[in-house]
Amino acid sequence: MASELQPPRGTHDLIGEDQRRHTHVVETARRIAGLYGFNEWTTPVFEDTRVFSRTLGETSDVVTKEMYSFTDRGGDPITLRPEATAGICRALVSNGLTQSLPQKVFMAGPMFRYERPQKGRYRQFHQIDVEVLGTADPAADAEVIACGWAILRALGVDGETVLEINTLGDTESRAAYRSALVGYFTQHRAALSTDSLERLERNPLRILDSKDEGDRRLIANAPVIVGHLTDEAAAFYASVRTWLDRFGVPYRENPRIVRGLDYYGHTAFEFVTSKLGAQGTVMGGGRYDGLVQEMGGPPTPAVGLAAGIERLAMLMEDLPHMAAPVAVVPIGEAVEGAAVEILQSLRSAGVRAEMAYRGNVRRRMERANRIGARAAVILGPDDLAQGVAQVKHLATGVQEAVPIGEVVGRLR
Repeated sequence: MASELQPPRGTHDLIGEDQRRHTHVVETARRIAGLYGFNEWTTPVFEDTRVFSRTLGETSDVVTKEMYSFTDRGGDPITLRPEATAGICRALVSNGLTQSLPQKVFMAGPMFRYERPQKGRYRQFHQIDVEVLGTADPAADAEVIACGWAILRALGVDGETVLEINTLGDTESRAAYRSALVGYFTQHRAALSTDSLERLERNPLRILDSKDEGDRRLIANAPVIVGHLTDEAAAFYASVRTWLDRFGVPYRENPRIVRGLDYYGHTAFEFVTSKLGAQGTVMGGGRYDGLVQEMGGPPTPAVGLAAGIERLAMLMEDLPHMAAPVAVVPIGEAVEGAAVEILQSLRSAGVRAEMAYRGNVRRRMERANRIGARAAVILGPDDLAQGVAQVKHLATGVQEAVPIGEVVGRLR
């Protein structure tokens, strides 16, 4: 009978193949990021609330609707991290690393947002992050994107995703664009959603990220930023595209990408798919040159990406083959010590091996079949006296006596 205690809404247990998929995504991303020169960091899953409220933007949905915030027993305001970038920037400043730039950071772990659970979206979800802190060169933007593209290729899902890029320009460009958007959306105030009316007053760029159908129809004809870019911002964007070509990363331009957090400027990008319904973004990011300074550090240019592990796992069709285990089957207590030596020798040689602790031979062989063992090493008193073990290949039923010292070599 199922327990009345279930995981909280919007969370899920990772068991069996789900856990294998999750682990494969993280290990693949960690390996590829390492090839690109990124070092792994781990930051706390909760931070001072100001780490997020001061940096993600007071008008962002994350801050206004989705953060898990509370006051701890000491009276301190605490928030479960809704994303990783702000915490990484805080760690850069807290650990005195702004004097040792650039820093190339990889991170993986759980994030928390209170939002309506959907396919591939949870209240506790998991992300991988790739960040370059301390360089204003557009080549860094392209390298972060290239690293993300390499991760998708290594997972075998690059054929299911498309890279879309845009520029949010520099401060002067965004100010001009903001004025154009205010003028346009003010003419259509009556058709805007309640959320977008509020954003019109505080941050009109956020309207472009609205999911409301009425808003989407207006957005389709809204001004785009390209006509409002300064010469410097336009040159930066052109350089990013040149570097993407050099890295061999295919892309298409999408002038509607703004990203969901207020700290972005210049490059914004998303890897999107049509395979996951409405939740089409599997990886995204951009440049955030003012975030480290918000944490009390010096002006520090930075660029990064984040990817949802759950969404990447859902895109993967097949997991890499995992070698079937070997079952060690002792017959009687007298041989259990020798059986354990064989068991540990197999494991030391990198062979996945298991041994049932109780039960007669029939039950232990049933367990061997249940765990999908490829072979069983059967050891009885007579076998031990002769210095052999019976190796039975379960797929064929063929059984042979093998000297104990050669069992590992035979099964490796």
